[in-house]
Amino acid sequence: MTVTTQLVTVTVDGVTVEVPAGTLIIRVAEMLGTAIPRFCDHPLLDPVAACRMCLVEIEGQGKPQPSCAVTVTDGMIVKTQHSSEMAAKAQAGVMEFLLINHPLDCPICDKGGECPLQNQAMTAGQGETRFDGTKRTFPKPINVSAQVLLDRERCVSCARCTRFADQIAGDPFISLLERGAKQQVGISSDQPFDSYFSGNTIQICPVGALTSAKYRFRSRPFDLVSSPTACEHCAAGCALRTDVRRNTVMRRLAWDAPEVNEEWNCDKGRFAFPYLTDGRIQSPLVRDEDGNLIPASWPEALRVAAAGLKKSGASTAVLTGGRLTNEDALAYAGFARKVLGTKDVDFRARAASDEETSFLAHHVAGSGLGVTYADLEAAPSVLLVGFEPEDESPIVFLRLRKAALKGGTKVYAIAPFLTAGLAKMKGTLIAASPAEEVNAIVGAAGYVQDAGSIVLVGERAAQTPGLLTAVSALVTSTGAKLAWVPRRAGERGALDAGLLPVDGRNTTDIINALGKDIKGLLVAGVGSDDVAADIVAGAERAEFVVSLETRHTDITAVADVVLPVAVVTEKSGTFRNWEGRDRSFNTVVPTPGALSDAEVLGEIASAMGEFFGVDPQFWNSAAKPASGISEPAAASVGQGQALLSTWRHLLDNGTLQEGEPYLAATARMAVVRVSPATAAKLNLVDGATATVTAHGQSASAPVIVTVGMAEDTVWIPANSEGSALGLPSGTVVNVSGGAA
Repeated sequence: MTVTTQLVTVTVDGVTVEVPAGTLIIRVAEMLGTAIPRFCDHPLLDPVAACRMCLVEIEGQGKPQPSCAVTVTDGMIVKTQHSSEMAAKAQAGVMEFLLINHPLDCPICDKGGECPLQNQAMTAGQGETRFDGTKRTFPKPINVSAQVLLDRERCVSCARCTRFADQIAGDPFISLLERGAKQQVGISSDQPFDSYFSGNTIQICPVGALTSAKYRFRSRPFDLVSSPTACEHCAAGCALRTDVRRNTVMRRLAWDAPEVNEEWNCDKGRFAFPYLTDGRIQSPLVRDEDGNLIPASWPEALRVAAAGLKKSGASTAVLTGGRLTNEDALAYAGFARKVLGTKDVDFRARAASDEETSFLAHHVAGSGLGVTYADLEAAPSVLLVGFEPEDESPIVFLRLRKAALKGGTKVYAIAPFLTAGLAKMKGTLIAASPAEEVNAIVGAAGYVQDAGSIVLVGERAAQTPGLLTAVSALVTSTGAKLAWVPRRAGERGALDAGLLPVDGRNTTDIINALGKDIKGLLVAGVGSDDVAADIVAGAERAEFVVSLETRHTDITAVADVVLPVAVVTEKSGTFRNWEGRDRSFNTVVPTPGALSDAEVLGEIASAMGEFFGVDPQFWNSAAKPASGISEPAAASVGQGQALLSTWRHLLDNGTLQEGEPYLAATARMAVVRVSPATAAKLNLVDGATATVTAHGQSASAPVIVTVGMAEDTVWIPANSEGSALGLPSGTVVNVSGGAA
């Protein structure tokens, strides 16, 4: 059915245009290139007409009207401040009112130099003030959170921050308290600001009321060199703006990308960048005869690396992790197959199975731009499998929440409990323990029958045998669209580049073969937080290990040669996000001597006497054929035991978040979740401390008894403050309780 948009005729400052009915006056003015001053208006937030700065004259109306809240009607005639004395005088009056109490501290304000109030005071304000009283002041700053600071006297009551928190993120935030001259922004003492998206409130604040604890008083806008970049922290593919001063990254902001992150990003992408300089490996390292890693020159380190890899040759395995750009991933695929002659390659820094390999090969690799963010907003229903968007891909969460609230999209999740993120999306829980997920897929068929329905599968789904096979059967039988959402920025590109086993061993098989059939190991981008202890143990068994890395990890500690490589700010490249959309970026901090992974591999190949060039033939390489349905492993839960369900919080103990204490202070603490019946069975008390142990690992955290949660299941976050567990979901764990 074709939907016809009704058009109306409207005249703005003498220019007549046709626009869709329901368009705001301020948007029509923007179409015509007419600037109307504003503070509260934001194209992605609902109108509120709070600041009154955008007043215009509408023919037939007796007084000025807010252009940000009035929609056009057919035949409407509008005059802005450019053609109406009434509008110009009204705007000047609002500006004078705002400046009565606003401090004139532009030289020290973080917003100075990029402040709409500063700019509009010059265009719509008076040269002198008539106010001869004492300006209102408050103690400052107030910590809205560890990351966000508030200077109340600068606030112009635009409500952008509160509307963002309520409409976009779904998180509690500060509120406007009192009325009239006493109005101020306040915070709740019993409901602190807890949001993964708090930095957006700083960015959209039109004045210097909200500032960043990290950036406050660090630089001036006119001292910065700004460059468009892409985020390296997850597979969302966010567009960022990176601001550099004297070759140092000072801040990162969300950049406008309507097709991906719109104008938002998460706090991890915004604030987690000290790792770019802190703790960097400064020079190549080579293990000496005494077993110590010592600094070496590049020629010496390349000679040792080349000799060791040439000796191991085809009996070398290549593990690349998830930080690689498309260009680097292609280089590793070419180096492995053309130089080393090995088929033992894998980008998965986790336990891998043939079932997952087959799923990725048949449903993801080479699928191009498949399901998109726009598809999520248009879908009648979305089923989440092994995937918690708010923690594992925050922009997917924002788009799903937007779709659910404004488009009526129904979100369903197969998960152990109703998470806060699912609740914010008005989603429906299909409660299932790891042992019940396969059966839950069969029962979920009715939720994705409509045309355009989508199944989003997280990489955690591979932890449950048979689950990916069940998902394949589900999308085949229902016709639903399928998308795979990995956790790391480089995984989709690595998959398409051919870094998936092609008649070779996967990560799990490589680990088991190290020190036996596999003699050498080339490792890249596998940090301490990414890698299980058995990968490190496997590396210790190998005869020769080369690590290409930016910072020291558990892997570099056992490597024979460590070669430092460039971080994202020091090179250009492309990340392929979960959609299959390429997100390119350029060098923002030129660093002499900084080499990309691809360049280092080229130097090693040259030292081996081999020709090496990136070969696009490895894109979309075929992987192992489907091997049939994998049956879930039977899990026997004994007395005092439960099945573990786990995933990482967005802000965890990852190495790429090191060196940022303000961000770390906003991380969510670990908790142990169990159902009421499971709590009674395990003698756990709400608020008491529970200890989860298995396979020599242990973690303790407060208990939250969670109604509606799957039975015989215990949930605790992985790799988080208070819980460093590295066990997969489905592990049988011992659970014991302590005192409250």
